[in-house]
Amino acid sequence: MLLWLAGLIAAGVLAVAAIGVVVVATIYPKLPDVSDLADYRPKLPLRVFSAEGALIGEFGEERRRLTPIEDIPLVMQHAILAAEDARFFEHSGVDYRGIARAILANLRDLRSQGASTISMQVARNMYLSSERTFTRKIYEVLLTLKLEHMLSKNEILEIYMNQIFLGNRAYGFAAAAETYYGKPLEQITIAEAAMLAGLPVAPSLYNPIRRPERARARQLHIINRMVENGFITPEQAEQARAEDWRPRPRINNFPVRAEFVAEMVRQAMYERFGDEAYTRGLNVYTTIELSNQEAAHRALRAGLMNYERRQHYRGPEAFVTLPQDPQELEDVIDKALAAHPDNGELLAAVVLEASRQKVVVVRADGQQMEITGAGLQPVQSGLADKAPANIRIRPGAVVRVLQTAKGTWELTQLPEVEGAFVAMDPKTGAIRALVGGFDYNKNKFNHVTQAVRQAGSAFKPFIYSAALEQGFMPATLIADSPMYFDASVTGSQAWEPRNYDRKFDGAITMRTALMRSKNIPTVRIIQAIGPKTAQQWVGRFGFDTRRIAPVLPMALGAGEVTPLQMAAAYGVFANGGRLVDPWLIERVTDHRGRELSRTTPKPLEQMPQAIDARNAFIVSTMLQDVMRAGTGARARQTLKRPDLYGKTGTTNDAHDAWFAGFQPSLVAVAWVGYDTPRNLGSRETGGGLSLPIWTQFMRHALQDVPVQEIKAPSRVTRDGSDWAYTEFSGGRGIASLGMETLYAPSMSGGFTAPTPQERAQILELFRN
Repeated sequence: MLLWLAGLIAAGVLAVAAIGVVVVATIYPKLPDVSDLADYRPKLPLRVFSAEGALIGEFGEERRRLTPIEDIPLVMQHAILAAEDARFFEHSGVDYRGIARAILANLRDLRSQGASTISMQVARNMYLSSERTFTRKIYEVLLTLKLEHMLSKNEILEIYMNQIFLGNRAYGFAAAAETYYGKPLEQITIAEAAMLAGLPVAPSLYNPIRRPERARARQLHIINRMVENGFITPEQAEQARAEDWRPRPRINNFPVRAEFVAEMVRQAMYERFGDEAYTRGLNVYTTIELSNQEAAHRALRAGLMNYERRQHYRGPEAFVTLPQDPQELEDVIDKALAAHPDNGELLAAVVLEASRQKVVVVRADGQQMEITGAGLQPVQSGLADKAPANIRIRPGAVVRVLQTAKGTWELTQLPEVEGAFVAMDPKTGAIRALVGGFDYNKNKFNHVTQAVRQAGSAFKPFIYSAALEQGFMPATLIADSPMYFDASVTGSQAWEPRNYDRKFDGAITMRTALMRSKNIPTVRIIQAIGPKTAQQWVGRFGFDTRRIAPVLPMALGAGEVTPLQMAAAYGVFANGGRLVDPWLIERVTDHRGRELSRTTPKPLEQMPQAIDARNAFIVSTMLQDVMRAGTGARARQTLKRPDLYGKTGTTNDAHDAWFAGFQPSLVAVAWVGYDTPRNLGSRETGGGLSLPIWTQFMRHALQDVPVQEIKAPSRVTRDGSDWAYTEFSGGRGIASLGMETLYAPSMSGGFTAPTPQERAQILELFRN
């Protein structure tokens, strides 16, 4: 019987072995080819960097940062080995001891306990499905053995630590360190490494942001395992347990807000690489400077919020019913504020109490704020007794609060108005800062590159530039007196241009006309040189002349331009007459750092000469006077430096407010307006809306830049008290324009005789 039983067992073993051989012989040839893992290329996102190399944008379904095993700190490696596979460097891919232990545990506790090694997880995650079947397990074991035969242990561990999903779109531990702790992997601590090592088993179950209690319990278990396996000392473990374990994610994982920049890069890379742009690990380095980008973002938002404070309150964003039960109240507040997330410094809150003297609000974290006095001023209409139901601030209203510079709180609202800001180096065209709107998440339309708007008075310098080539000089005397064009002249309807202040100054020089942003003298100039000539001339500055009709209102900025075009055009004045195209992408590399392309700007002297250097110089001196004593004087008073040049711009209907200006090393443009054009307000101008944005940015951007005024080029001379082309000096240029209108009845019937002061001014100018 014993012999018979032994023979039966032997036969069974041989049969199982034979079946195993057959299975292996049948399945092994069908296993996937794992040789491609020798050159491991996971899906890597498109990453966008500033000029300094700081990450400012990322695109791709899988957020991953490929990190070689030698760059993964030992503390992170030890934490994952303690958590997943302590005998990783001892077994051959399949831990038979671990399998036996798991089987006994399953029989004893009647529950499922896994025994997958790191190698088995790599095989499964890379090549197999997640279904739990006997056949798939055989495939997994055989594939693991094949993997161990072809790759070293370090290569397998490297793949695992870069490939594994860890929640919050993070793949690999380098991405997870940035996602959960806002820091690079090399700076991770023991406590943080143990927390991250707890994620692979179930990212949703042990997510430290959403399930902190479970994540903490898993972290403590892994710290204990690290001690048991000799990876850390008991003293290190005790210190790790006491360390602050909570996640500290950086908002968007980016140091500055540059979403519009990142989107411009994404579009450019997709146009070049197609869908591969999101998976091949491209690194795109831009010309954006971190500090200037942050300054531009803050300046634009501050300018738009200052405008918003002057607007009528439009009412709370939503209303909820506040229950009496504390727990129910907390749930209602959480749900309401989740639907209305914070917008930067504009925080969402729910009103608990409201009166004309005091409003109490609560945040999602339970923080309560009491707002009184000046903090209620922006929303007074919403606190009035007779305020309409949709505007009235009452308990349950979802509102916005903003901390002031003094540290107090005020009630406000999300702005409807939009804006744009761009700054570039006029000598190279490199864009140093770009903000396409108030908030990218609220409105993805890039107003810097896509908003085609009327330029208003900010367009006048280009008309004056055209006039210089026709014999006009800054000292040319121009009549600021009424003008009228009937329908037979305009081809449509009668037009009577007016100055913004509705006043006429009589005889003024061309320099003074630009300094004071006078409309009538500018119309006279374009009438004299011809609208078609002016249209052809402004095309030299890079404007799309198809959007600038050759008509008289072009003098007042009736043509349509983008803020980026405006920046490039003002750059022509700043750099001595050269047209330099703006550019954003400096170089593109693959995930290994190999350079795929690079932009190297040509020296300025090789750029196209759009206008004569002397033309650029004389217009610049006129723009300098705008900053010295004209509509831009407040900027010079604030910045306290003479090397500032610029021009305000407000369209006749107050739909658009501009300021475009430069210091020789940096040109910047600010624009404010509504997406669907409408009046900004009868008292709102480029000087009041856009100039403060420009000034706040320039205060930061120019703080360490030495004063650098533009020098006079050749073939210009001082003619009397002003500059002139050499060939137009000595009375050879145009001395005056429209003087006859100061003594004759106007076409509209009014008489425009000069005042004694104007008459004396005229005589003095003619003497000169």
